[in-house]
Amino acid sequence: MSSNPRFEASDVTDDLPAPGSYKSTITGARFAHSQSGNRMVLVVHTLDGVGPGRDRIAEYFVLEGVSPRGLVMARRRLVGLYRAAGFEPREGDAIAPSVLVGAQLEVQVDHEAWQGQMRLRIVGHRRHGSALPGAAPF
Repeated sequence: MSSNPRFEASDVTDDLPAPGSYKSTITGARFAHSQSGNRMVLVVHTLDGVGPGRDRIAEYFVLEGVSPRGLVMARRRLVGLYRAAGFEPREGDAIAPSVLVGAQLEVQVDHEAWQGQMRLRIVGHRRHGSALPGAAPF
């Protein structure tokens, strides 16, 4: 006779991976729209060495509908992501998120409170393997 399924410890704990540097593979990248209908780029990172259920982080880059400063910051972060993924975007190049899929890089993650819960947030990108002695920190 089988028993009813039960919740496991990993189902009910809110343990997040520690803040720090992780190798990441971009497993999704596409255009999307925010809740207010503004266009953005959505990138999904899968972190190496992190257990299922906590190994994916979505990152958003707004392309419209924010303050001029917010737009500049988002676009600079997006350029930084492209460079960390091995691309060199130039003025006039099309933003093509799909080229990022499969790229391996390193991301710096931290914890942040969002809607009353803690979650992981990406705070920096760099090329995979660039963390050599003397390399610039995130």
